[in-house]
Amino acid sequence: MDLKIIYLDLPFWRAEVARITLFIADIKFDDFRINSEEFSYLQENGRLKDGTLIPFRQLPVLVINGQSIAQTGGIARICGKLSGMYPEDMIEAGEVDQIIDTVTDINELLNPSMRENDQAKKKEMRAELTNHDLPKYFGYLEDILSANNSHWFVGDKMSIADIAVWGLLGWFASGVLDDIPPEILNPFERLKKLYQEVSKTPRVREWKIKTYAHGKTSSDEYTFDVPDSI
Repeated sequence: MDLKIIYLDLPFWRAEVARITLFIADIKFDDFRINSEEFSYLQENGRLKDGTLIPFRQLPVLVINGQSIAQTGGIARICGKLSGMYPEDMIEAGEVDQIIDTVTDINELLNPSMRENDQAKKKEMRAELTNHDLPKYFGYLEDILSANNSHWFVGDKMSIADIAVWGLLGWFASGVLDDIPPEILNPFERLKKLYQEVSKTPRVREWKIKTYAHGKTSSDEYTFDVPDSI
């Protein structure tokens, strides 16, 4: 099977949930990363310059044997099924899906402030997110983790739901979001534990060393722009 994941050269959860899932399972894929000029081209033309179809003129896109599939959730489910990280049980599959969709909802909460050019207004919007909307959604996720008997969202092993939340939390923890402090995650002990469990998974750490911006300390340990723990 010929697999290609198309996205920008960023460790963003929308692409990472597919990339890391395949990498954990040692499934070969083309990690195809485009630049801003290529992104502008696909938005205008609905295709890459090589003719690859980009169905909704947005990323990520998964190409399977030449067939383009769009949308984060659909891509994550395909990669999860290929890797064994998506449940066969219908109820458990639905429980995974609800987490992926909630991560998408949280992501979309930030979109209006990202499009806002008035810096004072943007700051107000980010304050509202920090004080109300984001803690509310993180609390929902914390409650679901609490209800499960393991430290994973569904069942007793890691799934694409855990990878998606890990990627989202890393985005917040990295400090790249202006006026949304990484400390917003501090009250959510189970989410922090989940993050650390995913981070210490050998293949996840290997992926971070391979693809994430990082340096080394004097003790020869890796330090990542996206932290190992929160």
